[in-house]
Amino acid sequence: MERYVDVAPDVRLWAEDIAPTGPRPGEPLLLVMGAASSGLVWPDALVALLAERHRVIRYDHRDTGRSSAVFDEQPYGITDLASDAIAVLDAFEVPRAHVVGMSMGGLLVQLMLLDHPGRLASATLFCTGALPFPGAPDLPAPDPALLRMWGELDDPRDAEGELRWRVEHWRLLNGSGTSFDAAEFRALEERVVAHTGRHDPVVAHALMDTSGLERGAELASVTVPTLVIEAPEDPAYPPPHSGHLVRTLGHARMVRIPGMGHTVNRTVISPLAAAILTQTTQTAAPA
Repeated sequence: MERYVDVAPDVRLWAEDIAPTGPRPGEPLLLVMGAASSGLVWPDALVALLAERHRVIRYDHRDTGRSSAVFDEQPYGITDLASDAIAVLDAFEVPRAHVVGMSMGGLLVQLMLLDHPGRLASATLFCTGALPFPGAPDLPAPDPALLRMWGELDDPRDAEGELRWRVEHWRLLNGSGTSFDAAEFRALEERVVAHTGRHDPVVAHALMDTSGLERGAELASVTVPTLVIEAPEDPAYPPPHSGHLVRTLGHARMVRIPGMGHTVNRTVISPLAAAILTQTTQTAAPA
């Protein structure tokens, strides 16, 4: 089921509610994607595996996919995107959910852990870093090739040029630990463009206010069961970002998916789903 969720005046988010396919589903599961990415970037094959155990909800952030593109008229900050995730749960009348966040989505889930712990049955974070705090250790920056590409984000490109740019971006994000299938990611981006109805790049998330993130020192108080999945070939958040996140949280555990980079390609879908479902099963509410 697809629907729109009103999260602020004149701001609507597209969301999709996927019914569970298994006989005894657990609590719902919310997927929170990274910056500038539609909810459709979550692969259908991954969603299908998760739906064997859960009702799954995914959605488009503001200025992505079919959600309202409002940044030019109504600038917002990253904390607003975290509030949006809670508003999606409210709209679907979900009092508590397992929440999975990738990349920027992982930062949003950390804010949810701090501000709305009662709404999370568990959290799974991957391809992300810890919320910053004064005195945090210096950690590796993103790969210079990625930084160069990010500097080209809003360069003018026609539709075909934009598709080529996005596929090359995914190639860099994928890293060298697993094979990269350009056709797989071109098909993904063609689907996103068709879903969105336009091909222009999403620049709002690169411009939004990021104040309110320096709360990493608070993460030690988190008691919600949290899993950190390390992607050892991630060029955006390379090791030891995941280890630092686990230590900052204090009560988290970590698993490693060998070869994984900053993508959910078909090679890692099965182990990623297994890790997420192990987490949600271990933290299931008593019957």
